[in-house]
Amino acid sequence: MPPRLKLVLQYTVIILITVLLIWFSLKGLTVSEGENKWDYILRTWKIADKGWLMLMLGFAIMSHIIRAIRWKMLLSSTGNQVKLSNSFLSLMVGYLVNLVIPRGGEVSRCYNLYKLNKVPVDVSFGTVVVERVVDLICLALLIILAFVLESKKLFAFVETLPIQLSGSSKIKTILYLGVVGLVSLVLLYILLSRNKKIKATLSKIWQGVKTGLLSVFRLKQKGLFIFYSLFIWFLYFFMSFCVIKAFPATEHLGFSAVISLFGIGSIAMAAPLPGGTGSYHVLVPQGLSFLYAIQLKDAVALTFIFHGWQTFIMIIAGSVSLIITTLLVRKS
Repeated sequence: MPPRLKLVLQYTVIILITVLLIWFSLKGLTVSEGENKWDYILRTWKIADKGWLMLMLGFAIMSHIIRAIRWKMLLSSTGNQVKLSNSFLSLMVGYLVNLVIPRGGEVSRCYNLYKLNKVPVDVSFGTVVVERVVDLICLALLIILAFVLESKKLFAFVETLPIQLSGSSKIKTILYLGVVGLVSLVLLYILLSRNKKIKATLSKIWQGVKTGLLSVFRLKQKGLFIFYSLFIWFLYFFMSFCVIKAFPATEHLGFSAVISLFGIGSIAMAAPLPGGTGSYHVLVPQGLSFLYAIQLKDAVALTFIFHGWQTFIMIIAGSVSLIITTLLVRKS
């Protein structure tokens, strides 16, 4: 199959899944006869406390700045000194691309940084992988905390999801995927190693990626790096807290409820869909409804507004960053 056709099919499937999940989410929004579902969402937006939503905007921008500082620290440990402004611009361009191409932002922000600072893409990509590993650890800690605080409710919610497997089935599935993945890697290595030119290119790329991966061990201020990593997720939590407090239907929820929903939302956002669109709109309303008895129509409306507001921030910040990058590159 031609690569271009394969790419088109891949994104067609992603778009179809996204649309299907949004349709499934909207299906749960039952309104009065003659009432439009989008009108109900708009009315929910109108009664929301805009002060809390603007506070969420402040936390979002602050989290992006801290993430840019953390990335700058990793890049500095590889011997590449970059301006904080360039790190921030590249990060926001990456977020913008992620809204269109799932996980495409990880590469695009590295390429954007190369245009601004001439940092090798393979090296910066290695630092991005380090970031993702650290974020995965933080997410795992968050989920553990959520289950400690709301274990009964969350285990009951997990049982309702249509992904249940028996213990033996889980082990067989993991072993099967592991064997298939290992065999695929071996075959790919054998195939590529026969071509000396490809082998030399891959070896060069790997050296750059390895430099980025090892950057975390060369950090001069490891404690500060850990603090920034935790602080980013602390800000993410307060973004969710602000949104929960912004709506009359959920403003009564406490700390443990917010952290549980934040954990569910983070897992939904990690799905390989543009900006978590679809998966977020299905899981979060179900969590609100099942765990805390929020009417499903209110939960769906709240989720659409939260995700829409968050996406709007990324589109504006990402577009401005892309324009500034283009102007800086032309000037230089």
